[in-house]
Amino acid sequence: MSGATPEPTLLTHRVDGAGPPLLLLNGGLMSFTAWEPVALALAARHLVVRCDFRGQRLSPVEPPATLEGHAEDVLAVLDHLGLRRVHLAGTSFGAFVAVKLAARHPDRALSLALVAGTDRVEPGSAQDAHGAALRQACRAAAEGGDGGRLLDLLGPQAYSPEWLAARPSFLRERREQVAAMPPAWFRVALRLLEALDPLDLRADLARVRCPSLVVGAELDRTFPPPASQALAAGLTGATLEIVVGAGHAVVVEAPDRVARILESFLARLMLEGVSA
Repeated sequence: MSGATPEPTLLTHRVDGAGPPLLLLNGGLMSFTAWEPVALALAARHLVVRCDFRGQRLSPVEPPATLEGHAEDVLAVLDHLGLRRVHLAGTSFGAFVAVKLAARHPDRALSLALVAGTDRVEPGSAQDAHGAALRQACRAAAEGGDGGRLLDLLGPQAYSPEWLAARPSFLRERREQVAAMPPAWFRVALRLLEALDPLDLRADLARVRCPSLVVGAELDRTFPPPASQALAAGLTGATLEIVVGAGHAVVVEAPDRVARILESFLARLMLEGVSA
């Protein structure tokens, strides 16, 4: 297991388990600790690598301006660990980075699993408006405004109503935590969000050659099931799974189901001889 990396330009990362290598990539305003239940379940049969992107909590340095830049950062972690080919799994922002990596470096991707993602955000759509609102909230907080506004926008969009109803204090506590973050944190969060504007992965998806899986969430308000269907349609031969009763933060709301879906996909690939 490894913790914080000594090199200032290397993403903070952690390694658990042994076996075929699997890289888990975070959502935009997430840290790799949120993967814990999924990672530990998968580490029983795989070498599971997690990392925080530049600008996230455990890699607090200036992030690159593009998804391609984040993909290159991830490659540097794999090179550092001596991992030539890996299974890739990412959620939301991490799914988009995983697509870029698999499209630009097909020799490094054994497979691709995309959770709570989309193939594109249409200008003028509800998703586009939500992204613009999040970026504006970050700008205002970076200038000394109420940082809790970011959570006001993000929380109800990210989590399903049922999950929140079972945790009545969750959003209030998270709002307090986010509101207490310094202005510099919001400036960096803004940079992460700006890497998604605009988002159109259709050309990248057409370049992916490895086996692929798309996992959507039934109650995802950010990228509803039709977005998952479009994402799967853009990948040759992709398998599509929809997790019933979960929202956009499906890896947090339903970690056991996500782990089972990923494990089943990876086990099938092993039977088919897909390995490092």
